[in-house]
Amino acid sequence: MDGSVRLEEVVMRFGDFTAIDTTTLEIGSGEFFSFLGPSGCGKTTLLNMISGFLTPSEGQVLIGGEPMAGVPVNRRPTAMIFQNLALFPLMTVYENIEFGLEVRGVDRKARREASERLLALVALEGSGPKRIGELSGGQKQRVAIARALAVEPRVLLLDEPLSALDLKLRQHMRAELKAIQRKTGITFIYITHDQGEALTMSDRVAVMSAGRIQQVADPVTLYRSPATGFVAAFVGENNRLRTTLIERQGERVRLDGGALGELAGRVAAASRLARGDPAALYIRPEHLRPVEEGGAGPTLAATLEAVHFEGAWVVLEARLDASGELLRVQLGHEISRQYTDALVAGRRMRFGYDPDDAVVLPEDGSPRVDEATGEVVEAGHV
Repeated sequence: MDGSVRLEEVVMRFGDFTAIDTTTLEIGSGEFFSFLGPSGCGKTTLLNMISGFLTPSEGQVLIGGEPMAGVPVNRRPTAMIFQNLALFPLMTVYENIEFGLEVRGVDRKARREASERLLALVALEGSGPKRIGELSGGQKQRVAIARALAVEPRVLLLDEPLSALDLKLRQHMRAELKAIQRKTGITFIYITHDQGEALTMSDRVAVMSAGRIQQVADPVTLYRSPATGFVAAFVGENNRLRTTLIERQGERVRLDGGALGELAGRVAAASRLARGDPAALYIRPEHLRPVEEGGAGPTLAATLEAVHFEGAWVVLEARLDASGELLRVQLGHEISRQYTDALVAGRRMRFGYDPDDAVVLPEDGSPRVDEATGEVVEAGHV
């Protein structure tokens, strides 16, 4: 069955407010695809257009190559798992899973066979007679998945289904969801604001901001080669430094960091950045390392303000001597052990990085991240 989904120049308006700007996107059959972005960016609106709960103001949605205009929710080849799961608390697990089949007129024996098969798929064998209130949070998630799969959808839509779970259970359910998707071969379209979920489970991710898709890519590309300042700031942590481009040789560039001195990084081959253009240099905390004075390569002088032990990492907060900007550095234990005596507040240090690990993007329109809250603060469209 073709579970591909295509959005053709879809727009969604609510009065004078445009929730989704003109968007065209192709999701492959059998793909685990995620929409990632902050609250209010439009990702759930897109999901509701695919499911049929909303009709696009412009454009069209196609599933399996067939236009969905005029096709109601209950006749689309989709099923949806909501954030609150929407399970029936007074019904048994069997009855919850079989509900959609009963509505469709499937006989009792076939319903029970289907529910037993699905309980085995989600590792809940023997739980059919239980009431929903007897289940743990993770078991409820699995029942919701089994109920959605019972109607044999070509596309399963998931609207932040793990957000109410604690960290350990969320991490476990990520693996469970991915395994179930692989076993069934169904197209999964997942909505989340949690980058860990999106990067861990997805074949591809669309990062959204203010009703627009900023970038669509596989998780590795998204993390290593963000296409816009918003993606660089939202996906993972990044240190952002304002610079001016001095010279460009292919993807490698030299940068004027003002009081920070000369810096370097890499740009995408298609980037139009040229000499004299303002640019933003993004360096991830894990790509910075302590170096000795006078060492080779670009370095940044800073004074330590705080040292945080975070299990697998030691995280440093340092204030750049030249600009006063906050720099975050993430060290593994092998490196941090070498500098144990030096990692104290007030100590002046230098940090270096490999220019190939530092991404350079156009400065205009790039967002910043609020240091106190970690929230992305946009400076206009990017």
